[in-house]
Amino acid sequence: MRSILLLAILTAFFRCAFSQEKMYIHRSDHVSHGAGVEDTDSIWFSPDGSVGSFKIKDSIAQYWLCFIDSISFGPDEKTVSVLFDGTAAYVKNPFAFEGVTVEISGADVYVKSVTDTQDIHYRLSGTTSNGMFKIYSEKRFNLELNNVNITNTDGPAINIQSKKKATITLAGGTTNIIADGAIYTDAWGDGGLEDQKAAFFSEGKMVFDGTGSLDITGSGSDKHALCSDDEIEFINGTITITSLQKDGIHAKEGITVTGGNLSITSANDGIDAGEAFIEISGGNIDVATTADDVNGITCDSTLVISGGSVEVTVSGTQSKAIKSDQNMTLSGGLITINTLGAAALEASGSGYDPSYCTAIKCNNIIAIDGAEIIITSSGAGGKGISSDTDIIVADGDISVSATGNGSTYTNSTGVKDSYHASCITADGNITIINGSVTLKATGSAGKGISCDGTLVIGSAADMPVINVTTSGSRITLSSSSGGGWPGGPGQQTGDYDESKAITCDGAVVINNGSITIASADDGIKSGTSVTISNATVNITNAYEAIESPSITVNSGNVSLVATNDGFNATYGNGGETNDGSILNLYGGKITANVSNGDGLDSNGNIVMTSGTVIVHGPSSQPEVGMDFNGTFNISGGFLIVSGSNSNMTEAPNSSSQQYSVKAITGSSLSSSTLFHLQAQDGTSLVTFKPVRNYSSVIFSSPALANGSTYKLYTGGTCTGTETNGLYSGGTYSGGTLKKSFTISGKVISISF
Repeated sequence: MRSILLLAILTAFFRCAFSQEKMYIHRSDHVSHGAGVEDTDSIWFSPDGSVGSFKIKDSIAQYWLCFIDSISFGPDEKTVSVLFDGTAAYVKNPFAFEGVTVEISGADVYVKSVTDTQDIHYRLSGTTSNGMFKIYSEKRFNLELNNVNITNTDGPAINIQSKKKATITLAGGTTNIIADGAIYTDAWGDGGLEDQKAAFFSEGKMVFDGTGSLDITGSGSDKHALCSDDEIEFINGTITITSLQKDGIHAKEGITVTGGNLSITSANDGIDAGEAFIEISGGNIDVATTADDVNGITCDSTLVISGGSVEVTVSGTQSKAIKSDQNMTLSGGLITINTLGAAALEASGSGYDPSYCTAIKCNNIIAIDGAEIIITSSGAGGKGISSDTDIIVADGDISVSATGNGSTYTNSTGVKDSYHASCITADGNITIINGSVTLKATGSAGKGISCDGTLVIGSAADMPVINVTTSGSRITLSSSSGGGWPGGPGQQTGDYDESKAITCDGAVVINNGSITIASADDGIKSGTSVTISNATVNITNAYEAIESPSITVNSGNVSLVATNDGFNATYGNGGETNDGSILNLYGGKITANVSNGDGLDSNGNIVMTSGTVIVHGPSSQPEVGMDFNGTFNISGGFLIVSGSNSNMTEAPNSSSQQYSVKAITGSSLSSSTLFHLQAQDGTSLVTFKPVRNYSSVIFSSPALANGSTYKLYTGGTCTGTETNGLYSGGTYSGGTLKKSFTISGKVISISF
């Protein structure tokens, strides 16, 4: 028998030696060892014929002949092939005599590579319901998944115990499936107890490429679906991940996505880069999480999205869709986020601290420069874009809809407080240089833009387009009774959390752009100042349109519609004394249309030097077209104010440089009745049509001259062009002369 076997081997050897490059020793344990023909010096047998010896290079390999099924010859392959077949596995190892050893136990395959050769190729195929692939490698390598389906009931299905880079290729046209079991068995290696953190786990960097697909299901207790203790990079492929316990993708040293399709459903974080970075420049990512207090995409370092498509849905209480601890840059791509989770109250001090479900959350600076962002937030108190420091929008297209209601709670100091939804909010400053921003907050006390610092919009060369809508009811924290006028006796006063379009503790500086606001309460409110230059500000609905201790309009077009005040310069203390606040009207075109408040209201002073100001004031007292506690000095510009006949009806002060007329009638005139002033020679000074019934008109213009006589008409018609109630050009006719008067001082009061 020994002679026959020897003859067969030698015959085959010499027949093939000159035409083939590799000799393959096929063992009965399903592992085939490959040796180079040129490297094989000789073959001999033990005297009893039980052991065959192969001299390959400078070493001798010995095999029990009973464990050799056959020997064949073939091309010099460069791939270690692993075929899973039910409860067994078959391996063809062409590097068996070059430092790569393979062992099989059932369908468990163990590879150990100590070769100096880099980029050895391993190919996995076949199916097993109770197997695994584990590899130790001292050099980087390639792992091809070629229609492989591995389930390991007691550990990772693929376990890379190597700190070297592994390039995982998903072969084109293939479907690959990886799954683990619920309970892992401890694994011991040369260094002690080994990490087994996921269904697909690696100690080193993983790079995914290829055009095939990969499905990973992680169900291990306290285990991830895909995990690396190094970095993970996605270049191509379609990867679907389901994690039933922890993170879908977890990488200790960072995550990079340049292409491919990732779909992740997880019970914990969807994509977690730990203390490292996340960079997304391409591909399509879809993440969905359902648990409370988890994140869709998160890292403790920097997070950059510069391209691709990212869609995240989080439904758990206080969960975050995209979160980073360090700077976040969103410079490209399409980012779509849906948050459904509510706020959570966490015990703190004598009460609670609220924590919110947030679409984009950063503990540092958020910089948006070119990304398209679409956010829908429906949970109570939900936040759209939130930073613990600053938000900078250099460019991009942002749309945020926050529909969640606010609510009251007891804060950490034991005081009744409230929380609310916000579209964009920052603990520091917000800068919107350019781009398009559309915000809608419909829940109770919802906010459009809010920050503790300053808000800067536009620049000399950049004109952002901003649309903000809030429509929710206010939240009552405390109330008391008074009367008379708002803030006075008999009127409901107290502490409220109200829906505001823009609210900042610091200054609001609008340098340029187009801002359109419709708000259930304040349009723009600042605890410091509001400054408008060059911009178009159109507040179509508000309780108070613009409120701040200091309000300045340098230029631009400002249109205000409010149920209370148009401009309200105040420190918020109420009363009729001068509180030091200021309303500066230095230029531009301003229209204020108020139904139950003051068009121009300052608890301090008003200064006007230029521009055009049109006020459609209230029709009944005690509210008036304009109201100030200090002085109103006008030195230039065009001013027309309609309003009620009240003992509070005021004109600019006599200390002004420009002349003014205060005209009052004892009977109310209908809004269809024109108010017209002309000079003695018939030159028109103003033709005005108020929005509502009126009993007073305040008028000031550089055209008024001391000693000149003017005529006041009501009614009639005008062929000119009407804009915001003010006519330009054309001819006035048909009115009734009510009064002729001569300017004899800086302010003249007349009755008509």
